Amino acid sequence: MVASTHWLASATGMGVLERGGNAFDAAVAAGFVLQVAEPHLNGPGGEVPILLWSEADQKVSTVCGQGVAPAAATIERFTELGLDIVPGTGLLAATVPGAFGGWMLMLERWGTWSLADVLAPAIHYAEHGVPVLERVSATIEAVRELFTEDWPTSAATWLPGGNVPDAGSKFANPVLAATYRRVVAEAEAASSTREGQLAAARKAWYEGFVAEAIAEFCARTAWRDSSGEAHGGLLTGDDLARWSASVEEPLALDYHGHTVYKTGPWGQGPVFLQQLALLRGFDLDAMGYLSADYVHTVTEAAKLAFADREAWYGDTDVPISDLLGEGYNAERRTLVGPEASLELRPGAPGGRPPRLPDFPEPGTTSDAPGISGARRAPQGVGEPTVARDGRVKGDTCHLDVVDRHGNMVSATPSGGWLQSSPTIPELGFCLGTRAQMFWLQEGLAASLRPGTRPRTTLSPSFALRDGQPWLAFGTPGGDQQDQWSLNFFLAVVHGRLNLQEAIDAPMFHSEHFPSSFFPRGSRPGVLHAEDRIDAGVLAELRRRGHEVETQDPWSLGRLSAVARDGAFLKAAANPRGAQGYAVGR
Repeated sequence: MVASTHWLASATGMGVLERGGNAFDAAVAAGFVLQVAEPHLNGPGGEVPILLWSEADQKVSTVCGQGVAPAAATIERFTELGLDIVPGTGLLAATVPGAFGGWMLMLERWGTWSLADVLAPAIHYAEHGVPVLERVSATIEAVRELFTEDWPTSAATWLPGGNVPDAGSKFANPVLAATYRRVVAEAEAASSTREGQLAAARKAWYEGFVAEAIAEFCARTAWRDSSGEAHGGLLTGDDLARWSASVEEPLALDYHGHTVYKTGPWGQGPVFLQQLALLRGFDLDAMGYLSADYVHTVTEAAKLAFADREAWYGDTDVPISDLLGEGYNAERRTLVGPEASLELRPGAPGGRPPRLPDFPEPGTTSDAPGISGARRAPQGVGEPTVARDGRVKGDTCHLDVVDRHGNMVSATPSGGWLQSSPTIPELGFCLGTRAQMFWLQEGLAASLRPGTRPRTTLSPSFALRDGQPWLAFGTPGGDQQDQWSLNFFLAVVHGRLNLQEAIDAPMFHSEHFPSSFFPRGSRPGVLHAEDRIDAGVLAELRRRGHEVETQDPWSLGRLSAVARDGAFLKAAANPRGAQGYAVGR
């Protein structure tokens, strides 16, 4: 089974499985196709965290394909540039592009296919073209002026003949195809073995021609970014050469016979576990799925967990055992009252006082570009947003795979959006902007520090049921990922829905806490809910103090999932946007 946010990626992964590849081979091939098919949501300059179950290892592992801040990226350097927040676009916000290293590490350690074979589908689609999604066309139209006036290399790539590609037309990126062809050629010239070729490919990317082009582009060019000024980049060849993807132990929490796994607190993943730790002290079954009590309790627990994310998460020493401990959560549960909270209330795990950033003033910023902030339009399907000053936002992809052996993968690639940074002309792709998630304030868990990972929102999920591997799942959506994914999981566990029913169910999420994206806005008390939720429930939530903003009926969430369920493999994908796809046999 393969499920993802784009039908071409799902079909690619299924083709790999049918030709004898395993789940890891399929996920890698599908992941590179997502870069071509959904370039407004991810790209080669982005990153990928992965959770996987290996039948051979009989365990869950985390692959961290999240790059780090450059050595020159210090708070002092940004202060010298007159900045108090990392721009949301352009070269200053780039971290080391980790997606390639993450995919290669998983392929090397658990896969069976060669580099040439897993890259062949992406090379084919980049060279010969893919059908342009409506949202890709809309994104390019939204940034047309930015490209033509300020980012000419992006205009050359994404405005063929000076025109925005029409939705449904065929679009090719031959320069990207040539980049991947060269990586394969250099790898095959360097070694005759699969392992040797993968090592050579990483070297070409992080020490060879790709790294050289990135370093030169950052050093020799300056481009207008969301600060309104032109800046060069800070990434160097040494930054790329020093970094490598890693395999880590995931975090886990038991909940009603299930064990849920997430990445470490260098990302927001543990906030899912914190919500479960709070919710296991409430009787959601007695409340009734999607009742006012249910939605209120889940929402208030999310506010508490995400407040801790703001105070405690980062690529540093995080008191995660205390944050997930029952004593701490028993105390925090008492803060869930009958009315909606309008405060941001981080806790004090182990008696440590919380330290929050100096956030922008809460409230509506209607042209804010971030995935969070003021959002009147539904944000579930990755539509572009462009502010009057050219600031732009992007979104994310997701894919899940389970093979006949029982291996499973949950991966959430993102970053390197076509609209996030100028295209590097020799490579056919742009850098990411994940450094916007750092704070330019000293002494915080997520303060900018050279060589550290930004506290990313990317958050794949995995779960055992009764001790057996069961479910790989996830969604795009920035700060909403660990709300939408949690709601899906609770719909299966407490709503007794099957995978597709749980994805199709009416979705909701809180806008209460600060966004992880430039310019870091928040909307305390705001609750977004699809208008398919019962009108009486929404009225009761408003009575309790939630500022409910109803959204279109199929607009929130972009989940996909695969499962091992007894003698069967199962999968489901998101119908919203008519783009996600689940396939299997």
